[in-house]
Amino acid sequence: MKALVWDGHEAKVCEHPEPVATASDEAIVEVSLAGVCATDLEITRGYMDYRGVLGHEFVGRVEWGPEEWVGSRVVGEINAACGACEVCAEGNPRHCPNRSVLGIQDRDGVFAERVVLPIANLHRVPDEVLDEAAVFAEPLAAAFEILEQVDVGACDHCLVFGDGRLGLLIAQVLATTGASVHAVGRHREKLALLEARGVRTVTADDFEAAPFQADIVVEATGSADGFARAIAATRPRGTLVLKSTVADAPSVDLAPLVIHEITVVGSRCGPFGPALEALANSSVDVAPLIAERFPLSRGVEALDRARQKGVLKVLIDPKA
Repeated sequence: MKALVWDGHEAKVCEHPEPVATASDEAIVEVSLAGVCATDLEITRGYMDYRGVLGHEFVGRVEWGPEEWVGSRVVGEINAACGACEVCAEGNPRHCPNRSVLGIQDRDGVFAERVVLPIANLHRVPDEVLDEAAVFAEPLAAAFEILEQVDVGACDHCLVFGDGRLGLLIAQVLATTGASVHAVGRHREKLALLEARGVRTVTADDFEAAPFQADIVVEATGSADGFARAIAATRPRGTLVLKSTVADAPSVDLAPLVIHEITVVGSRCGPFGPALEALANSSVDVAPLIAERFPLSRGVEALDRARQKGVLKVLIDPKA
């Protein structure tokens, strides 16, 4: 099959072995559409020292597996847990020390014609959700994880740094709680997408000229220097949520975290149920986030396009 593979030095579209289901609780999924994520781009800069098929955001149809799943349109969680360790027994499979991670660690990803995943990782997509929306399920679930970790209420003031793909989703998810939300970004056209949804925005330049603090601050710029900026914007005894994963390690003064008793929350993957529900009822709008769509044969070009400044979600179509 065709796949977009990272070999540690370059990404290339090439012939790659077909995925094989090695257990009765696995399924082979024909990929209908996949999305390029900032993490995919970081991998090509050395993050996680990964080798293999890239990609972890997708929607597809089950081609082979348990009979009741065959033909189902699905999205999938990226962490494939062992199911046998103490962490899994405690109900934390996303943090299984023996896990493989789709397109990130020890498991081929979805920039390919087919992919194999455990049935436990799959979620059926509601009929009313188009493929172009369903492909956002994984990053949207990551945005909803914040609500699993932090108690966000109507009285809270939230500040989201970053107007990229994830930042735009996070701002919309926080707004569903009734909280006061401000998004800070460098691209007026992207901030306008949030303004159309009733989210208040401020450009990075204007924020630097007149900074303010918030109860809950989310760092989603994807930049190594974003941590320090987010710390300064968090009120004493406030909560700082870190969403960025970058290959470059930041150098930052941690003393303010102690002095101001700031709670720091690392936040990664999240619940697919609320994400799919939000896509079904349109409480989160993802359509304006799609920048361009490429066939898999032009996968390298898709990565280059996603790297360009100001570009939002680039999709890869293995069927085109």
